[in-house]
Parts: sequence; C-alpha cells; structure tokens
Amino acid sequence: MAERAAQEDFFVQDDEDTQKGKYLIFSLGKEQYGLEIKYVMEIIGIQPITEVPELPPYIRGIINLRGKIVPVMDVRLRFKKEFKEYSDRTCVIVIQVEEVAMGLIVDAVEEVLSIPDSEIVSLPEIKQNTNRYIKGVGKVGDVVKLLLDCTKLLTEDELEDLSEL
Repeated sequence: MAERAAQEDFFVQDDEDTQKGKYLIFSLGKEQYGLEIKYVMEIIGIQPITEVPELPPYIRGIINLRGKIVPVMDVRLRFKKEFKEYSDRTCVIVIQVEEVAMGLIVDAVEEVLSIPDSEIVSLPEIKQNTNRYIKGVGKVGDVVKLLLDCTKLLTEDELEDLSEL
C-alpha cells in the first residue's frame, strides 16, 4: 500500500515538474500573453455563446462543453480593449481556477513555450493597482510575453458568482 502511494506521489510530482515553466502563448492584437500550462484544460474553437443577463460585459455568457456549462470571458474586454469580431482564428482556452472551469476568448493561440524563471521579471509599477492580472514579463529573445496570473483574472466574488451558473 505504502509503495503504491509513493508511486502515485511520484507521478503527480513528475507531472507538475514537466509543466513547470511552460506557458501557452496567445495573442490579443499585437500583444502576446502567456498562461501557465497547468491551468489549461483544453483549447477549442469559438462556440455558440448563450448570453446570461446581468453579468459584466466581459463575461460573454456560457457555452455547453460536452454537457458541462462553462462561462466564457472575452479577454480583450476584460483588459479594456476594443471588441473585435470573432474569426476562424479566435479560440477559447478552457482553464480551471479553484474548481471553476472558465473559457477565455482570445484572438489566436500561438504556441507553448518554456520560459525559465531566470527569464521572467516583474512588470514595472506604472500606476497603483494597475496590471493586477500580470504575474511577470517573460523575455524570449528580443520579444516579451506578458505572463498572466490566472487566479487574478476574476475576483473572489466573480469566481463565486460564476461557480453558481
């Protein structure tokens, strides 16, 4: 019994190690962002979205993902960018944050990159309470990727409201 538990712990540990430092890169216009791969459940094309009354404008509604109801957020709107019509490149990145599955609508998914901690720096403080979604800036060659903190895309109250959908 103890040997089996040790093996299971090894596999969980091993899985976490293989995901460490890996980011799913997506674009919104010209900017590129990264999400820690450990939060990503899957990537799907844009689906029919059912609007739900009285949700914030950046929560576009809900989708039916193989029988599971998943709220979807337009990341452009969350970041106070202009709405852009969805195209064949538009994707929904389904993430899991604290037991809540949520779809993130992005312009396009680019790639999965390994970015070592040594290549991640803090975002300079420009204004108080800005950029709460940004965990750090990943340096990849001459290009920077804004790395998001999935746990801060929604406030605790917003997470609680969405978990009730």
